[in-house]
Amino acid sequence: MQIAMVGLGKMGANMTRRLLNGGHGVVVTDLNEDAIKAAEDDGAIGVANLSQLAEKLASPRVVWVMVPAGAPTENTLKGLLEVLSEGDIVIDGGNSNYKDTIRRGEMLKDKGIHYVDVGTSGGVWGLTEGYSMMVGGEQAAVDHITPVLETLAPSSDKGWGHVGPSGSGHFVKMVHNGIEYGLMQAYAEGFEIMRAKENFGLDLHQIAEIWRYGSVVRSWLLDLTANALEEDAELTDIKGWVNDSGEGRWTILEAIDLDVPAPVITQSLFARFVSRQDESYAAKLLAAMRNQFGGHAIKSSEEG
Repeated sequence: MQIAMVGLGKMGANMTRRLLNGGHGVVVTDLNEDAIKAAEDDGAIGVANLSQLAEKLASPRVVWVMVPAGAPTENTLKGLLEVLSEGDIVIDGGNSNYKDTIRRGEMLKDKGIHYVDVGTSGGVWGLTEGYSMMVGGEQAAVDHITPVLETLAPSSDKGWGHVGPSGSGHFVKMVHNGIEYGLMQAYAEGFEIMRAKENFGLDLHQIAEIWRYGSVVRSWLLDLTANALEEDAELTDIKGWVNDSGEGRWTILEAIDLDVPAPVITQSLFARFVSRQDESYAAKLLAAMRNQFGGHAIKSSEEG
């Protein structure tokens, strides 16, 4: 099957390689000319823009968009609207907000173009391990792209599924990422507790390896934690500054809208906010209040 890939970041590039290895013809484009050249070296057909991309594809065209959520995705879709035709299929594999996806689906539907949202998980390991894909959209469009999904998945019948109508794929991926926040935070806190128990002299990498087999807390995230601890258990070259790309926030807002309690996911997001503070005004004010009412000791800024 022939497919186009728009966006050749790490994930898009690896997905392109997996598709090529699976025997699919792939046409690629990206703002980075070096990324296009690298994909061409792998066997893809590289083009400079969306117009050329459309010319290289047979109808019905299938275009997979793998660019950052927000304006990059919006602008790419508007560009595709100008070059695609009725019956073509656009796949959004990025982390778009599901509400944007529903709106965009209607926008493309007005032009007779099918829109499929594929929440995609797998990161840099997807090339070898396969991708977990949560698919939303019309059944007919999903049926048409099934060979592509089967190639990208860990196996043809595992790790992917059509979960519902337009927007549902990105909704499920949003919740998936919210859960991921909580799992990561729990591992981080647990290992910090063990590190603080200095009199036991615990080997954190050893413990991670023990937990990887047979334990009820074993997971792929634990596998990756073990990798990081094996490289450097003290994480000396890593600053404790943790970003968030939006899905955790969206999950929490959805929980509020639905009156569903989600304290773990919420606290894990706030923990990321704390990681970005060089100096916490709130903590300073807490210390000042304790000193005011109880005469408790406070540290000066010079003491560190």
